[in-house]
Amino acid sequence: MKAISLARTAGLAAAAVFAAVGLCFFLLPGGVLGFFNRLSGPLGFAPAPAAASPFFVALASAYMFIVTMLALNMHRHPGNPAFASLLAQAKLASAGLSLILFFAAGRPLILLVNAVVDGSIGLGAAWLAGRLRREDARR
Repeated sequence: MKAISLARTAGLAAAAVFAAVGLCFFLLPGGVLGFFNRLSGPLGFAPAPAAASPFFVALASAYMFIVTMLALNMHRHPGNPAFASLLAQAKLASAGLSLILFFAAGRPLILLVNAVVDGSIGLGAAWLAGRLRREDARR
């Protein structure tokens, strides 16, 4: 039962964070890029391209909507490991692609940060999905 409680709490917290980040990506894409670009130089990283095209803003915002809904469904249906599993897959795919692009695009800080953050979320969601499956098997 502990995993179900954790899924409910983590799902709601993650949904709130993902929605807020998604709104930032949609409303302030230049601000997000600018923030990381200001940190990049002093930390020894390359800046990312300063302008976000509307196409990529749409894709990033849509992705954040999807992960928000997965997290919200994790909260609403905490005993169903499918939502945590799908969230893990989405976040691990994002982390892996960010890491590949980090090396391919001259090492922009924003891609490294995304790889670490989404990788951590993805691993946590995968762990939670496994716990939910094990608890379900015991019932």
